[in-house]
Amino acid sequence: MLRRLRIENLVLIREADLAFGPGLNAVTGETGAGKTIFAQAIGLLLGARADASSVGADGSEAYVEAELDVPAGFFDEDDVAALAELRPAGEAGLVLARRVFADGRTRAYAWGRAVAREDVAAAAERLIAMSGQFEQRRLARAAFQLDVLDAFCGAEQLERRADAAGAWRELGAARKRLDELTRDAGAAAARTAELEALVEDTEGLEPGDADALRMQRERLRHVAELEEAAADAADAISPEEGDGAAALAARAERALAPLERIAPELAAAAAELRDVSVRLQEVGSDLHGFLASLEADPGALDEVEGRLARIADLQRRFGCASYGELLERAAEARRELEETAAGHDPVAAAVEAVEEAEARRSALAEALHEARRTNARPFADAVSAELQGLGMGDGELVVELRDREPGAMGTDEAVFLVRPNQGLPFGPVAETASGGELSRIALALAAVAGGGSSGMKILVFDEIDAGIGGVTAHAVAATLERLAERAQVLTITHLPQIASVAERHYRVEKVPGDPTHTRIEELDELLRREELERMAGGAEFLANLGRGQASA
Repeated sequence: MLRRLRIENLVLIREADLAFGPGLNAVTGETGAGKTIFAQAIGLLLGARADASSVGADGSEAYVEAELDVPAGFFDEDDVAALAELRPAGEAGLVLARRVFADGRTRAYAWGRAVAREDVAAAAERLIAMSGQFEQRRLARAAFQLDVLDAFCGAEQLERRADAAGAWRELGAARKRLDELTRDAGAAAARTAELEALVEDTEGLEPGDADALRMQRERLRHVAELEEAAADAADAISPEEGDGAAALAARAERALAPLERIAPELAAAAAELRDVSVRLQEVGSDLHGFLASLEADPGALDEVEGRLARIADLQRRFGCASYGELLERAAEARRELEETAAGHDPVAAAVEAVEEAEARRSALAEALHEARRTNARPFADAVSAELQGLGMGDGELVVELRDREPGAMGTDEAVFLVRPNQGLPFGPVAETASGGELSRIALALAAVAGGGSSGMKILVFDEIDAGIGGVTAHAVAATLERLAERAQVLTITHLPQIASVAERHYRVEKVPGDPTHTRIEELDELLRREELERMAGGAEFLANLGRGQASA
């Protein structure tokens, strides 16, 4: 869900900080007020290019930031791996931003840290589906069309997709392993030598050694500071000569002890002093023990540094990102050498692993294909029915399943073909439909299949009401309302039929001045009624309409 959208100095919008909620959110305003700037802000997060004209007159740069809730497992996806590494500890959501400078340069951010624009766009596209130019780009992607069809097939198909992706990765790893073993005659010998070197060089290393050494290094680097601080504390509590805090507390207790019988109220204070005296003696003993344990030998630090350098060198040599991975690789190498010594043939095992992985991939691809073949026609019929209810006349969609080279999602390519009216030829959906039609096709697809297999839950519709009104407007509003029950929907509209069913209503308004600027605000009930009245034609038009109906 899009929780918050912040816009600063983007074209005419000086500043807007908008909080959105679940369900249907409508954005309205007069023609020319700047509703397209709102769409432009979201477009920047989706990777749209920007130039100097995006920067308003109120500063030297424009800025857009979105706070988003993400579904479980979102950061495990391959296309957001670059951002996942930057996620702050304990952060469940995602914060994306784009900045546009006065010379047209842009910069992208995740949680305030600079990242590639493509990484921000990839993450945003996993969460947000936006109509208009972005819908055309999205609908043109064969992968998206397959996603939508699979979502219509149901939960079991989505599980098959996940299994198929895993099987494809396993097959790739098995093929790579076989290739390494059979690439040339010296490959096996070279690998054996590498395995032996890995086992030999990591001999004696145990889990936790690296962390323990780093901790010991810090201690040795600060041994003088530790000694001075501990000595001061020990001297204050139990010095070698004279009285410290422990002795003074004991003296105070001894002074009160004889008087407890005469003044029982002193018993509590005396007991406290006895307890404090004992605890101070224990602390003093601990501090003296700590001082005795400190190593003053400068060679100890060199030894620890050398052991850490050896671990770092081993990680670099064997391509390990962490100490834990180095130990895991060493354990695997030891097992492989033991199997080889026992007569196990690694090449034969690698061939068998490839065959098993290929068989699993093939079976899952066949199951995916069968589900797609079975559901292609019902899916197309359902979308066609939605299109006709959304004002596209005899609009019709068909799905063609075509063969493609095996991949993570099987061996199918889904192609959506559409014709807006009977008698016209079918054509690719992204090339055949106009802007308004694309938005309604996107709405129909979302109504039938949700957000696709990615579980997309933020749907933004621009131009959804282009060229429609009357009964069709009510049908579009009803479809949006139905869709908003299972996804967050933001729609930019000029139709009161749509705005009236929204759970939240935002108005874009141009404010005269020098310079003129645009304001976006959430409307309360009174302002919302006024805005809906304006959208319906204004008070005078509605009054005239009422008089006309009365006279009839």
